[in-house]
Amino acid sequence: MGLDKSFFFDTYALYEVLHQNPNYQEYSTDVSIITTKLQLMELHYILLRIYGKEEADRAFERFKEFCVEIDDETIKQATTFRHKHHTRKLSYIDCIGYVLARKYQVHFLTGDEQFKDFDGVKFVK
Repeated sequence: MGLDKSFFFDTYALYEVLHQNPNYQEYSTDVSIITTKLQLMELHYILLRIYGKEEADRAFERFKEFCVEIDDETIKQATTFRHKHHTRKLSYIDCIGYVLARKYQVHFLTGDEQFKDFDGVKFVK
């Protein structure tokens, strides 16, 4: 893939694109997206609480084509990464996303403050 216009969208990024945050406008079109069903699970839950099942299901379907599989090595690397940075209280799901972004050599797109200063992160609020 490569870092130019390819991104791993974490749940924060998916939510902001859906809500047309102007700061995420440039990530709404003409970009390569990867994510996982774990990020979609988080997004579905958030949207379910706010808008109900229909909107949550619609968003899930919109992004599921961009999902990549999570292999065993990624899980191990993610837990190791989380352990190394345990003082930041990173979520398992975000750690998996970050490790996958590094694996696929794409930016980890997020507005999550806890990832702001890590290598390979495109931090957008």
